[in-house]
Amino acid sequence: MAAGRMRSTRRLRSWMVEQVNSAKYPGLVWDDDNKTMFRIPWKHAGKQDFRKDEDAAIFKAWAEFKGKPTDGGQDNPAAWKTRLRCALNKSPEFDEVMDRAQLDISEPYKVYRLVPLNEQGVLVPEKKCKEKPSRRPKRRRSSDSESDDSSQMKQIKAEEVTSQLVTQDSFNVTIHYLGQEVHKRQINGTDVRITYQPSAPIPPTPAALKNRFPRIPLPEPPSTLPAGPELQALYTLLPFMEKGVVLTSTPQGVYGKRFCQGRVFWTGPHSTTAGLHKMERNTEPVLLFSKDAFRQQLDNFRTNGGEPPQCFITLCFGEELSNAEDPSKKLIIVQISLPWAEEQVQSTQSFLDSMSFLQSLASQSPKGEITLTLVPVASPTS
Repeated sequence: MAAGRMRSTRRLRSWMVEQVNSAKYPGLVWDDDNKTMFRIPWKHAGKQDFRKDEDAAIFKAWAEFKGKPTDGGQDNPAAWKTRLRCALNKSPEFDEVMDRAQLDISEPYKVYRLVPLNEQGVLVPEKKCKEKPSRRPKRRRSSDSESDDSSQMKQIKAEEVTSQLVTQDSFNVTIHYLGQEVHKRQINGTDVRITYQPSAPIPPTPAALKNRFPRIPLPEPPSTLPAGPELQALYTLLPFMEKGVVLTSTPQGVYGKRFCQGRVFWTGPHSTTAGLHKMERNTEPVLLFSKDAFRQQLDNFRTNGGEPPQCFITLCFGEELSNAEDPSKKLIIVQISLPWAEEQVQSTQSFLDSMSFLQSLASQSPKGEITLTLVPVASPTS
């Protein structure tokens, strides 16, 4: 492969990694824990719910990067998508992972893999042998190209290492029946479906659909629950939860979408309206937890103290739930906590505790100063 082609594809890879890490584009997120695959939104421009500013944002950004933001002076989302699709498919740096794509949902996406250099079947051009003095200018240009390639390789490596340090999305899901914990599980990833699966045999999941949405089943009521009308109501409610609720984490926050027949109400720290919050079927996903609002609350907590930000969402299946009600009285309560947010709150709390301790020491000094003496500690011997 020519050096010019290599620099061009590496520039696309470098640009693409930067965009995924920026969290600026809805739906453009990493698809695995190791940051080797990413999702790219793939909604058709002819869809009724197509939003040019959101659904075509990443394609427009590539067109602008290449200096072709318009087509005859007009915006053309279809052309934007075609340009980036062709660039990704032509580049040996990317490989489309078709069995991880989701093209039949309300927010469809494709998945591409970052192909390691040793799998691309290309070789970095080697330095040429010494040439005659008259050929020195050409040899110097070749050396410059090799230097550029080496620099690009180092940049890509640095971006891959940096991407490993970015926090991953995850969910801790706890299910309560009538106030009793009946199931708890952590999901590492951006999607999870909470659903009731009847004990009757169900058709096997096609191979192409496996591992897309990890499922957390609503279990059968345990024998430890007290008998009575509430338990009977629980048995009656569960079949209406068969299609469940899907939670998806995006750069903007955690969204929820209801597919089940049973009603679903929710509470969370970032609801923007008063009263009950109900998930409706056949509508756009609902923002349950805003990452921007969380960051603002965390900054305020770090600066001013007070109450730390909340890091969980509560879902109530089949019954209304408000912030003022006791969820332990409800038939089915699902609490979703966000470990990545909890870690940031705990880190901030530790910082504030340390500052408070140092301020306490300083207040005991006549000059309001403290001196820290660093003492070397010998490493333990084996």
